[in-house]
Amino acid sequence: MSRRGRRASLPPGDHTRPEPLDLGGLVVRHVDRSGRVRAYDFATLPVAEPMQRSLAVLFAARCHPNRWGSHRSSRLAFQLLEKFTVFLSGLERTPRDVEELTTAQVKQWRLSQAGTAGGHNAITRVGSLLRQDARLASGPVADELAVRTQRPKSKTQSYSEDEFDRIKRAARRTFRAALLRINDNAAHLERWRAGAFAPGSHDFILGEALDSLARTGDIPRRVSAKGARNPIWRFHRVLGNTSPAATWQRLFLSRLEAAALGVLLMVEFGWNLSVIHQAKVPKASPDPGEDGHPTYRIPVVKYRRGGGRYFETRNVTDDGARSPGRLITDALQATRFARAVVEDLAPGTDLLIVWRWAQGGHPITTSDHHPPVGLFRFGVVESAGRDWAQAEGLDGSPFRRGRRTVNALVRREPGQNSQATHDRDYVLVDQRVQQEAADIIAAGAEDAAARARQAVLVAELRADPDPDDRETATVDCHDYEHSPFTGPGKGCRASFLTCLGCTNARIHPGHHPRLAHLHRALTHLRTAQSPPVWEADWGEAHARLEDLKRRLGEPVWAQALARVTDTDRDLIDCLLTGVLDA
Repeated sequence: MSRRGRRASLPPGDHTRPEPLDLGGLVVRHVDRSGRVRAYDFATLPVAEPMQRSLAVLFAARCHPNRWGSHRSSRLAFQLLEKFTVFLSGLERTPRDVEELTTAQVKQWRLSQAGTAGGHNAITRVGSLLRQDARLASGPVADELAVRTQRPKSKTQSYSEDEFDRIKRAARRTFRAALLRINDNAAHLERWRAGAFAPGSHDFILGEALDSLARTGDIPRRVSAKGARNPIWRFHRVLGNTSPAATWQRLFLSRLEAAALGVLLMVEFGWNLSVIHQAKVPKASPDPGEDGHPTYRIPVVKYRRGGGRYFETRNVTDDGARSPGRLITDALQATRFARAVVEDLAPGTDLLIVWRWAQGGHPITTSDHHPPVGLFRFGVVESAGRDWAQAEGLDGSPFRRGRRTVNALVRREPGQNSQATHDRDYVLVDQRVQQEAADIIAAGAEDAAARARQAVLVAELRADPDPDDRETATVDCHDYEHSPFTGPGKGCRASFLTCLGCTNARIHPGHHPRLAHLHRALTHLRTAQSPPVWEADWGEAHARLEDLKRRLGEPVWAQALARVTDTDRDLIDCLLTGVLDA
């Protein structure tokens, strides 16, 4: 079925996919997933013809949409092969075909590429391509081609909070101004179509100009003697001048305004530039609910995930000015006239970001992009982001660093990546994340150490009692006058339960029965009180007794329980009921 619901026509019965390798064996034609064709001439490579033909065969084997779906992939691979063959041509003995490659030559090439991201990419891609040849499937050269190289650490770092806020403000300012301009002119157009203006008046003629702009994408123009295409005089008079701001920008986004919209989509959803560039028009839910807030179903395409996992959808609701769905509503509003013209010229074109090309400029289009429709272009490219940033006084295109900032520090979760990729490529290598994590880790370690000091047994274990120690309800005290809880010279006023966490405390086998009985009593008490109350009153003492039980061992602990006396029971009862606190 087509996008408009009509049954698509079937190809002829004898239809077959065209072979990528031509009959001469040196030209490869890559048909991408959109049906566009790009040709690569291997006769231009600076190596012998047998090597050219072998590389062409290997290259053609990957030129199908299920392997290389875009021309960007094939173009990059061909560029890497060009550099590889230039390296081979500079050797003292240039191999005539792939079977003449030696281990030393491959190793020399690998070493010449090591240490950079581009070099890692070349080693990985060219090596993978060469190993497809049956002559290099095994042997020393195959082993050398299969040697793994470490990926260089990414040098891209997230923005600081101030830098990122500045980018967001600039993008909102650019896009908001464009949206208000388009909505104001749209309101004038609606009033003109409703017959609100007197024929021949200034507002009526402006309405005529806007109507032509909305239907065709341009204003009726006349060609001057010098070849200039200016609006006809009656429109020129009401528009004021022939600048884009006075003419077509009344209803359409410019290239830089579309880039600002792309920045906002990156900030809001964490999308990378390829996803933004080919974003489809979201569909509003047929049942927005009683509150009238539309919910958009956003289709997201991520081809790098691999076959069967290209597509996903996200639902966002426009329930206020700060909601993610409001940005989608605004994007649809800002592009509605452009999308309407495109739909008339090329039905079924459903890309979200549509902008008008300024006549006289240089359209930026390659075979990787959706072809232009009339005066309109689609998506956002890296150069547009760079030009927008320069116009706003910012440094470089914000998309790569901005997406790292959003996913690693704002959303703190994967965007269109797996959790492993998110951690490896976004979180662990980012300096700002590392700095923030250092403070969190240090605070956590200090808290854990403090809790450990509070919850483990501090009292000293001894085999025999010391006659100079003073006996308490739980242990013996070695220095009653100098307590760590109440200060020196004041005598200890702390609870007997805290003796287990005191450096002055001494525990010998005579204490084991009453402590084992105290441990059992606190365990039973746990079932009679709510967890927060029990933890606040008895949790720390119970944890120290657990530590004591672990140190003494189960056999000693069982013997201690068997030796509990009535005196021990009475003493512990008094301790737990607060009698000994008086």
